Amino acid sequence: MTSSLRILQSLLLFLVFSVLAAASPASAQSNTHIRVAVVGLNHDHIRGFLHNLPSHPEVELVGISEPDAALRQKYAAQFHIANSLFFSKESEMLAKTHPQAILVYTSIAGHRAAIEEAAPLHIAAMVEKPLATTVEDALAIERLSEKYNVPVLTNYETTWYNSNTAANDLLASGKIGDLRKLVIHDGHRGPKEIGVSPEFFKWLTDPKQNGAGALFDFGCYGADLATWMMHGELPTTVTAVTLHIKPQIYPNVDDDSTIVLTYPHAQAIIQGSWNWPFDRKDMEVYGVKGYVDTLYQDGAPGIKLRIRLPGEHAEHVEDAPALAAPQNNSLNYLTAVLDGTLKPQHDLTSLDTNVTVVRILDAARRSAQTGRTIHLKAEVEGKR
Repeated sequence: MTSSLRILQSLLLFLVFSVLAAASPASAQSNTHIRVAVVGLNHDHIRGFLHNLPSHPEVELVGISEPDAALRQKYAAQFHIANSLFFSKESEMLAKTHPQAILVYTSIAGHRAAIEEAAPLHIAAMVEKPLATTVEDALAIERLSEKYNVPVLTNYETTWYNSNTAANDLLASGKIGDLRKLVIHDGHRGPKEIGVSPEFFKWLTDPKQNGAGALFDFGCYGADLATWMMHGELPTTVTAVTLHIKPQIYPNVDDDSTIVLTYPHAQAIIQGSWNWPFDRKDMEVYGVKGYVDTLYQDGAPGIKLRIRLPGEHAEHVEDAPALAAPQNNSLNYLTAVLDGTLKPQHDLTSLDTNVTVVRILDAARRSAQTGRTIHLKAEVEGKR
């Protein structure tokens, strides 16, 4: 009898642990399966997605739409993608594959059209930074998201840097005091200099398709980080200066930019350039009592912090804590949004933040063109 009771107890314990394991977050995440489709192949960031896709078995690529047959053939060969996944039209792809989300790798100006196809079908979207080239397009995208209740996300490489979240957490902790100044550097030697593809270069240097040159291409990172760290607040003023340092290479767009954002008690200086001697995606965060800098290292960006706190006589360097899923990469984040475990709001990827980013970039473009400071907050509030 005692032996039978022990066996029964063991079986009950096994069943309890099995149920708990099945209900655990880790198990739930591994069982999540999402269907995504790609729109466009003329943005070189598509390579990163296709390279990383095998490490995300929960993400199924169900289709790729691209009007250029040569590009379809190029990517089919490079990444061993079945021809059956390719379509020349987004509408046909969506009708036949029924994805839960589209990943948009077109020119920035193409984002609105891609979302106009997907949103009425209740298909979410993740676009590459920035959200749009104009405020008109950004607001149209926002209306589509609200009307059809679908998420629209904007992907930045810097969102997934450990160091940026760690710097913001340090600021929020109060250890460096209230924020006074942000200095944000982003860019590289230039699209041609680093060898981007011809199809990417063509629209990246077209002011209609990209919005501007370095001003939009790399100014958007700083606008995103500043808006996030300022809790979504619109800057009081936006002032920008752009340069044509290499007109023989980039005749139609700027290749160097500086944007100054002012807030009632803080300032952000955003330096986006195609003229840095090395790749850069780093920032300096100055509080009343101390500072924290995020460091960029080739091959391991977004890992290190340089900090000086009150009472310290010198700065020190330390590793930023690793980001936990789903905040550690774009596909984990997208999966969490689609399965309802994460609501995108007031963060680096969310639509509300990125509509503000486009407002800042548009104001910066107008400031650079006219030589005037744009009083953005008063301008926006006056139109409401």
